[in-house]
Amino acid sequence: QVQLVESGGGLLQAGGSLRLSCAASGRTFVSNAMGWFRQAPGKEREFVAAISWSAGKTYYADSVKGRFTISRDNAKNTVYLQMNSLKPEDTAVYYCAARRGSIVVFTTTGYDYWGQGTQVTVSS
Repeated sequence: QVQLVESGGGLLQAGGSLRLSCAASGRTFVSNAMGWFRQAPGKEREFVAAISWSAGKTYYADSVKGRFTISRDNAKNTVYLQMNSLKPEDTAVYYCAARRGSIVVFTTTGYDYWGQGTQVTVSS
């Protein structure tokens, strides 16, 4: 069982940076693959980034590659999403997600646990 709590969202101008945090709790946390997704109004929830806990491998959507970085701190049971060079099109609710398995997947249906989401708004 895994519970996720997100924080770090906010309002900022284009070109700025923001770091989102996802605090996880549960006995099986270290074996879970983790991901970040986002959803803008009227649009589908889309994959942003993911990390495998066992191997430490990271994966990114093409739209954020080179600007966003996903990382983990096992001692704090926390996953981060560092967002740099933010654009107005990055505006969305960002969700942290965890999968029961340790292998990373890139679809919303592949994840079993979700946070409540945190709003990120980027103005031009």
